[in-house]
Amino acid sequence: MTDIDKLTGLFTALGADDAAGWADSEAEENIPQLARYRFLRMVWQDIDGWSTAAPDWVEAYRKDGLAGGAVGRALALGLTPGDLGEIAREVAKETAFGLLYGLADPADGDLPPEVEQQLPGWCLAELTPQGEPTGRILDALYEDLDEVEPQGPAGGVR
Repeated sequence: MTDIDKLTGLFTALGADDAAGWADSEAEENIPQLARYRFLRMVWQDIDGWSTAAPDWVEAYRKDGLAGGAVGRALALGLTPGDLGEIAREVAKETAFGLLYGLADPADGDLPPEVEQQLPGWCLAELTPQGEPTGRILDALYEDLDEVEPQGPAGGVR
């Protein structure tokens, strides 16, 4: 089995629609695509949880939560837990995008350049399965957020 076959198998196991394309990109461009895909898959699982688990969190928020009044009013107006789940999923997606963008570019423009130049940044780095740094950075993850979005029944409320 070649490295590309192994990578393709791992992408397939993670549910990638274009497993061979992701594997080819990692092998040919030395981009940590498997780590990127795995991280973004985890982000999408959290995003999708807002729609797939809507009945549970809507009920919990109604009983005890800061948004309980708003959830109750929305339900009284005829929105369903599914409707609220769709809204929550979109808010979660926008929040995830903002966080991923901020990970790549922490300068948000609200500070003077002379202050911004003195501030630390951050990065998300790939590790081997044994926990050793590979030296490869997972940069600009926001660019692939939509690419990894799950499709079909498990991929949010459609």
